[in-house]
Amino acid sequence: MSKRMIRRVSVGALFRLASVLGPRRDRAFLIAARTFRLPLNMSPVNILLTNDDGYDAPGLRVLEAALAGLGTLWTIAPQLEQSAKSHALSMRDAIRVTARGERAWDVSGTPADCVYLGVHKLLPVRPDLVVSGINAGSNLATDVYYSGTVAAAREAACIGIPALAVSLWMEPGYERQWSVAGAFARTVAERMLTLPATPGVLFNLNVPNTATPLGLRVATLGRRHYQPLVDARTDPRGRPYYWIGGDHERFEGADDSDGHLCEAGWATLTPLQLDHTATEMVEGLRTFWPEPENTR
Repeated sequence: MSKRMIRRVSVGALFRLASVLGPRRDRAFLIAARTFRLPLNMSPVNILLTNDDGYDAPGLRVLEAALAGLGTLWTIAPQLEQSAKSHALSMRDAIRVTARGERAWDVSGTPADCVYLGVHKLLPVRPDLVVSGINAGSNLATDVYYSGTVAAAREAACIGIPALAVSLWMEPGYERQWSVAGAFARTVAERMLTLPATPGVLFNLNVPNTATPLGLRVATLGRRHYQPLVDARTDPRGRPYYWIGGDHERFEGADDSDGHLCEAGWATLTPLQLDHTATEMVEGLRTFWPEPENTR
């Protein structure tokens, strides 16, 4: 039997096996594609893209281009910028959806709304991966609690879908290295599609704004401090209003924490989990509020 025939039979066998693997079938297709150097778009992997900068943001277009060929891409993003909206859901406002293409929509809601609508209504299939970004600005350290970009990935993790948030750390006045961030996003996304999913975990990728990052480091989550700012103003009718949020001040954390590493020129990848329990405190607190005897 010729090598070409062996290859054809082997690919066919893998694809038939993949068809009966249920939720893992798409990873089997991807493994087959990588093993036999097939075009990755032969694999029925479905990837949902979103962001918090809005549907027309340049980072989203770069992300679409960077992930082309990994599978079928679906794009659902807010109509308008939703930065720092965190994990808000539009529970008391009607959400309007506008088609922007064959597999693309904008949504009059938050990043988390986009993922929720995509998974539960708009997409005809359940996505295998959700990628949020590329954000115009970093989401390092405690930024993850405010970020709409990270919240979209967190919403996917809540639903049980592997997810990645991608951000480009930019300083004012410098050319934006979107393509560099896109290349890192593709590398991580491609690897995620070949690994077993870990329930309750999402990944946060930050890329420094340089044409030549030092590489990619797995990092812990640090703490970020901003200058406190409340700018009080008065409108033409004499009523007060406020702008809040100061400039970046410093990072705290271990040497291998995301903020310190990204400042040094590394792209950082931080695994985040949904369980925020301070487990080291649980037993100590139970000395004050012990469990009832009948529950043990």
